[in-house]
Amino acid sequence: MMYGLYNGYDGWGIGNMMGFFSGGIMMVVFWVLLIAFIVWMIREISGKNSHSRSDSNALEILKERYAKGEIDKREFEEKKKDIS
Repeated sequence: MMYGLYNGYDGWGIGNMMGFFSGGIMMVVFWVLLIAFIVWMIREISGKNSHSRSDSNALEILKERYAKGEIDKREFEEKKKDIS
């Protein structure tokens, strides 16, 4: 018989349980990092789009004020340069 290769480990000892826990923990860490990355990307993309929308809204408001005669051409050009 091959008693020399046995060494008292039958595959169900503490070594196998440690592999389960570290594998499970690593899987949870992986999914948490993946979800955090996706949330970060969505916030980055939506943040840039909302910023460009606010710039175009500001320009539209500025054009309306100029059309109504609330500001003159010089002030319109200064504010337009400040926005962009």
